[in-house]
Amino acid sequence: MNGLDTADSAFDEFGRYGDISVNLSDDHVAVVEIHRPPHNFFDLELIDGLVAAFGDLDAEDGCRASVLCAEGKNFCAGAQFGSGGRGGEITATNADGSPRHLYDAAFDLFSKRKPVVGAVQGAAVGGGLGVACFPDFRVAAPEARFTANFARLGFHHGFGLTVTLPMLVGHQRAMELLYTGRRVKGDEAVEIGLADKLVPLEGLRSAAYDLACEIAGSAPLAVESIRNTMRGHLADAIKAATDNEKVEQDRLRTTNDWREGVSAMNERRTPNFTRS
Repeated sequence: MNGLDTADSAFDEFGRYGDISVNLSDDHVAVVEIHRPPHNFFDLELIDGLVAAFGDLDAEDGCRASVLCAEGKNFCAGAQFGSGGRGGEITATNADGSPRHLYDAAFDLFSKRKPVVGAVQGAAVGGGLGVACFPDFRVAAPEARFTANFARLGFHHGFGLTVTLPMLVGHQRAMELLYTGRRVKGDEAVEIGLADKLVPLEGLRSAAYDLACEIAGSAPLAVESIRNTMRGHLADAIKAATDNEKVEQDRLRTTNDWREGVSAMNERRTPNFTRS
C-alpha cells in the first residue's frame, strides 16, 4: 500500500471478502481494500463484499473508523460494459429466491454505522463515483479523476448519486457534472467539495489513515450517534433515489443512443447521438 503497509505488525488480518481484504490496526482503524487492479471495475459481487466487510466491522468493537482504498491505477472505474471483463453483473438471487439488484446492495452499504474515509487515486468513474461518494470523507491525489459520465453513454446516473452528489457539491454543480460528464481532477474536487483533502499520491493512504485515526480518537459511541444524526437519513434516501435511477436506466438501456454511447466509449471516439 502506498505509504501504509498493512503487513506491519500493527495490523491484523480481519477477513477476506472475495476481492476485498480487511485489516484492523491497534489504532482501531480498519483498512478495507478492493483488489481488482488496475481499474477495480465493480459488480454486485464486489459491492456485496463491501456490505459484508463493513457490516462485520460495525459489529467489531475494536473498529472505530475505516479507510476504503483500492489496489492499482484507479480507485474504481465503474462497471465494465461490453465483453471481456468483470464488472457487468448487477443482479443475482437471494437465498430465499427473491431477486437482488446492485442497488439493493447500495442501500445496504449506506446503512452501515461507522465512519469511513476514502482514499481516491486515478479514476472514480460512473458507478465508481457513486462508490467514492459512499465514505464520509474523501482524500484525493492530484491524479484523481471524478467523472459522472453517464450522459456521455446515453444513460441515467445511478448508485444514489441523485442524493450524494448534490449533498457534496450543491444542486447546480451536480446538474452540471451529470449533464456534461466532464472530468474533475483532484484539485478541483477539493475546491467544489467533492473531496476534502488533496495529498500527493505517495502520501495518499497515510493521509486517509491519519484522518481515520483522528476520528477513532473521539468517543466511539458519540461519533456513531453524531453520524446517525448527520447521515442516518441517507439509506432511505438512497433507496428512493435508486428505485427511480433503476427504472430510468432500464428504459434508456433500450435506446440507440445507449448502444452508440457504449460503442463510442469502447472504440475511443466521440459518440454520435441521434435522440432515438
